[in-house]
Amino acid sequence: MLGLGMRAGALTVGTGGIRAALRRDELALVVVAGDRSKRTDQRVVRLAHARGTPLIFGPSAAELGHSVGRSALQAVGVRDTQLAAGIKTRSVEEGL
Repeated sequence: MLGLGMRAGALTVGTGGIRAALRRDELALVVVAGDRSKRTDQRVVRLAHARGTPLIFGPSAAELGHSVGRSALQAVGVRDTQLAAGIKTRSVEEGL
């Protein structure tokens, strides 16, 4: 689903972009890598919690990056609310 979101332009990748989008309340969901760095926890996860943006702690950084056609990614922000709802539903079904 993230790959479709990337092609549709509904995702934000990169810590700086995600932080900026969180500050502007543009994200419906943040997916963070299960093997994320402590810095990502400090910069992205804490801000998402503070802004009330839902988080999913998902696959490895390599898998997360691969799902959107990039190299390893620590986090991906989802701007589209319908896509975010689909990802949340699927993550519950898959036990993430």
